[in-house]
Amino acid sequence: MYIPEIETQPQEQIKLFQESKLKNLLNYLNDKSAFYSAFFKKHKVDINSIATLEDLSKIPTTTKDDLQKHNYDFLCVPQSEIIDYLTTSGTSGEPVVFAETENDLQRLAYNEYISFACATAKADDIFQLMVTLDRRFMAGMAYYEGIRKLGAAIVRVGPGNPGLQFDTIERIKPTALVTVPSFLLKLVEYAEKNNIDYKNCSIKKAVCIGESIRNEDFSLNKLGQRIKDKWDIELYSTYASTEMGTAFTDCQYGMGGHHHPEMIIVEFLDEDENPVEPGTPGEVTITTLGVEGMPLLRFKTGDICNHHVEKCRCGRTTTRLGPVIGRKNQMIKYKGTTLYPPALYDVLNDIKGVENYVVHVDKNTIGTDDIEIRIGTCCGNELLEKKIKDRFRTKLRVAPSVVFYSPREIAKMQFPELSRKPITFVDNR
Repeated sequence: MYIPEIETQPQEQIKLFQESKLKNLLNYLNDKSAFYSAFFKKHKVDINSIATLEDLSKIPTTTKDDLQKHNYDFLCVPQSEIIDYLTTSGTSGEPVVFAETENDLQRLAYNEYISFACATAKADDIFQLMVTLDRRFMAGMAYYEGIRKLGAAIVRVGPGNPGLQFDTIERIKPTALVTVPSFLLKLVEYAEKNNIDYKNCSIKKAVCIGESIRNEDFSLNKLGQRIKDKWDIELYSTYASTEMGTAFTDCQYGMGGHHHPEMIIVEFLDEDENPVEPGTPGEVTITTLGVEGMPLLRFKTGDICNHHVEKCRCGRTTTRLGPVIGRKNQMIKYKGTTLYPPALYDVLNDIKGVENYVVHVDKNTIGTDDIEIRIGTCCGNELLEKKIKDRFRTKLRVAPSVVFYSPREIAKMQFPELSRKPITFVDNR
């Protein structure tokens, strides 16, 4: 298992390493970025005064609004050097265009190589990719290139189509999957209906993307436990985004996504943009390292997470990222209770009869938040509705309204035209 040397160094050594990279980045942004050079002048930032990671607090943060309003002003290279265009998913606003150079793609491949190595991947693995490589999607291509760099084999199947997935497993005997974890339950359901002996197939592990499978204490959440109860394979969480071009991935001990100091500086900030202590929820705020096309400085992702700094049993000394508690702009105030969508998902994933769902949030006539949960089920009735509401009251103290649909209708809501990953939260506020 490959571990970059910097990831096993003392925290102080990692900090000095990142500070040397930070100086180069600030000079690069000042020279090459129309957005950041103007940003530094507007906010009277003297980049020569930024010498330590603590000095970053002298620079205001940037947000997705900045990216949306000034998209191409973030570009640091001439168009002739761009070889790949992609966009963010647009789950929290209009999609943003990102442009990458050859070096950016090489960086992306290296990031995924060390991330898959973190998840105990080896050159003799065969990975079945259950994600799209098209639709302007960074992740699918990143996984593909990272696995190539690892030296492992790949079979590109794409999302959905359980029949084709199992046909591939039977024909090619892959050892690992890259997939949205909830799709693993769809595979199990298909296998059980079609008498497929999935428990004794070639698959040994799955790298799970897009959905959390762990609680804040790193135990498996309801989704993760349901998968594990049905299919006893190794499960690895990963957290990433197009903006950061970097992944935080579990090692074999499942104690949080490991930070790669070569790739990114990460801060965890409170509402007043002050650093929070380890184990305290904070907004993940990132500064990319080694990006040529569209590097970002103190970019607020909107994701709220805990972080941990104790040395991991795998030997890495880097910061570990806990599961996403919620997105800052998706916080719901419902009948006096503060909720994030993952808390709702965790309840729904533990109720038999709930096949799929979409959570809708609106403002009501008195200006407070309303929640309607649209549930796909083949057995919708008053008893199931009561069971769902009782479970919500027990776990969260409040019970949202519930509306039943067929699983097919919900699937259409989850995958509208141009969508490349399931939409489970719709915010109409």
